Amino acid sequence: MNQVKYPLLSLLLAIIPLAFFSCSDEPEAETPLDVDFEVPASMVVSKNADCVFAVKDGKSPLISDLVMMENASGISYEGVLSSVSPERFSVRFPAHMGSGEYRVYLKRGERKKSFGKSDITVVERIISPEEGATVYGFISDSEGEGVAGVQVSDGFEIVTTDADGVYQMNSKKELGYVFYTVPSGYEPQTKGVMPQIFQQTKLGASVSERIDFVVDRVGNQDDYKVVFLGDMHLADRTNDINQFTNITDDINKYRGAHPSDRIYGITLGDMTWDIYWYTRKFSMDEYVATVNSRLSGMTIYHTIGNHDNDYKATNNIDAKFSYRSVISPNYYSFNIGQVHYVVLDNIDCSSYDGTESRNYVEQVVPEQLAWLSRDLEYVDKGTPVVIMMHAPLYYPLTATRFKKDLVNADQLLGVVDGYDVQFVTGHTHKNYNVLPSDDIVGGAKVQEHNVGAVCGDWWWSGYLTPGCLMAPDGTPAGYAVWDFKGKKFSYRYKGCGLDESVQFRSYDLNNVKFSMSDVPELPATSTSAVLSFQRYCVAYPGTQNNEVLLNVWNYNADWTISVVTDKGQSLTVTPVMAYDPLHIAAMSVKRFNSSSVTSAPNFITQNFNHFFKVKAPDADTDLIITVTDEFGNVSVENMARPKPFDIESYRW
Repeated sequence: MNQVKYPLLSLLLAIIPLAFFSCSDEPEAETPLDVDFEVPASMVVSKNADCVFAVKDGKSPLISDLVMMENASGISYEGVLSSVSPERFSVRFPAHMGSGEYRVYLKRGERKKSFGKSDITVVERIISPEEGATVYGFISDSEGEGVAGVQVSDGFEIVTTDADGVYQMNSKKELGYVFYTVPSGYEPQTKGVMPQIFQQTKLGASVSERIDFVVDRVGNQDDYKVVFLGDMHLADRTNDINQFTNITDDINKYRGAHPSDRIYGITLGDMTWDIYWYTRKFSMDEYVATVNSRLSGMTIYHTIGNHDNDYKATNNIDAKFSYRSVISPNYYSFNIGQVHYVVLDNIDCSSYDGTESRNYVEQVVPEQLAWLSRDLEYVDKGTPVVIMMHAPLYYPLTATRFKKDLVNADQLLGVVDGYDVQFVTGHTHKNYNVLPSDDIVGGAKVQEHNVGAVCGDWWWSGYLTPGCLMAPDGTPAGYAVWDFKGKKFSYRYKGCGLDESVQFRSYDLNNVKFSMSDVPELPATSTSAVLSFQRYCVAYPGTQNNEVLLNVWNYNADWTISVVTDKGQSLTVTPVMAYDPLHIAAMSVKRFNSSSVTSAPNFITQNFNHFFKVKAPDADTDLIITVTDEFGNVSVENMARPKPFDIESYRW
């Protein structure tokens, strides 16, 4: 058991050579202050206790002098001298002075003299490092009481705090930080929306340093909501910042409609867009400033995506340097209520060559799998586990079948075997769900929820056709909302600007037609582009024999879809792969219809699952379409036919 000490004198000098400063960097008064004392390069200071400085050459200050600490922001804290001798003097600083780098001054009347800088850590208690511990510290609640049993990790090793809230770790500091797993019944302190769950290490690998964390105790954490935010791709282009404001306004409206609920946010990667870090000067810092200004008061945990890696790097660690410096660890865990959450990084940039080729591999690297195995040792197998990562575990092959998409999917599934796991992923900019009953899963206690993108099709459809921002599969730009009640949960996909009951879109295919006349500016010499657009013309020639197409974007095999005529006749509903007609009209037609097109544009409408067809008796029969999810939520449309197909009738 580590012994926590309560010294009368609370200054603990870091175990590194002291840096001495005696030359002023400011103009001296006509009569120099004949004072000199040592300022260590770093100090650990206990709150509400005296800080002791060693006098040099007997040049002590006066008891009436002040010691002033000024941080990088220009904020100063004045300390009153409580005792002075030829060897040392004691100073009491305000209790609200926080940790940071300070320039130290002696102040006498209107005169002051600089004595150098010190990196000061203000702590609740003084702790001595154990032998071999290179990182140690104290995890306390906001009242200063230690919190026992909290996991602390450097990305390799995991230790826990003792009964007093103290941890000791022999870390090689390979990743340059330590983080803690937020315990159930607590929340991390935040800076803006960013949970303060990690800190950078500052000293050499063999040098012992102290890193503390503070958590806030909360009550009744079993019932809460999580908003999952898929790919954002903020880059200050295609009017994305204004469009993002529409999304965040929708989230804030949802939060306002549920004022008594705890609501947390979790991103699913690609918050930024690496190439535009350089060409648009919009990188991690700009993203943080944007999300802080739009979602104030919301704690948002983050997941790293492929575009959150620096393409100019030449190895996996350097590719993630900016992300790890500004956002969070690229893999970590936390608890909310009775659920354990894990964020994984499945973008391996080991083969990056410093160019835009971005030769990454979608896999969870071995050292991360080893860490995950250690993390789960602290989790009872009766506890639900939610794992966030950017690239998906599975991907649709047909309207009803899936394949494993992660390179080392089997190794990851082996680590989580025996746990009840929900994977939540992004990357595809599409919506789909994989259940234990699906053939590829084989009955294991594993589900995947690939969540549609906040930015839809990289903001293009909303840029070209305002009011129609959607993904290439036709999923409206939006976010997933999960409701937790203890260990049970339900989820829905919330389209931005749409009521949460809206879960599908219908098309009367008799009136949906595309032809090459829709893109008169497309050069006939652009063969690949012409062939690409012709797929839409073949899919929707305008003679569809009374078929109706449904896009049920958050569908899974436990949902039911019923289509009944106004005369009570039940129609057969058939799953199909399809192109979303509205996305073709709102985005793809406009992208192809340009004289500058030399090949098929990016982000165009894609053939995907979660579509269904029914054949009506004739062109005029009205239909009642009912979609029911596995939680009993019902979405209904009374479809009056013939139903026109034009952008204005669908715009939201």
